[in-house]
Amino acid sequence: MPHATASEKSSSVELTGERVHLEGTKTVLLVGVGGQGTILAGNILAMTAAEAGLDVKVSEIHGMSQRGGSVSTVIRMGDHVNTMVADPGCADVIVAFEAIEALRAQQYLKEDGTLIVNDETIVPVSVAIGSFAMPEDVEARLDAVHAKKLPAGTIARAAGSPKSTNVVLVGALSTVLPFSVEAWESAIRRRVPPKTIEANIEAFRKGREAVQ
Repeated sequence: MPHATASEKSSSVELTGERVHLEGTKTVLLVGVGGQGTILAGNILAMTAAEAGLDVKVSEIHGMSQRGGSVSTVIRMGDHVNTMVADPGCADVIVAFEAIEALRAQQYLKEDGTLIVNDETIVPVSVAIGSFAMPEDVEARLDAVHAKKLPAGTIARAAGSPKSTNVVLVGALSTVLPFSVEAWESAIRRRVPPKTIEANIEAFRKGREAVQ
């Protein structure tokens, strides 16, 4: 899955945030469908981690993104990252931008890992054309793995930016990673369009509140 056809790149930026040390390599997997903003969310995380002095590598698979297909972004960070390979059971954190993708990616989560899920279901292309059926008991299966669920779309609309569901989920993600709020918000301010900065900062903060 995430390492099969992905392109790899390293982040090399000026150290502007408080330096962070990690024991070993931490892996974050972002999954969703085309148009949900997983790539921007990954870029915000990568920038935040790199500016804290970490070696960061990002691997992206766009798949059928223009037709609503699955999109995956792997971010690996640490003092030194040797490989982008993300095998089943290696993800410290998975952030799923919708519930079906959460179930699809669950196999990559560590036994003690964290699963954050946007409590929304998007009918996949394969189901829409009749190739597959929707899985049953989605909510129960997510509850069984103690997923942290939040209505990210509703939160984004309340923050005044309906398109900022991805930044709400970045806010939720920020609660389980060792970077300061100021570092996250600095990255957001530089990655989103200028006219949307304040709404996105509000979306980020509301995302944090929703899972704390």
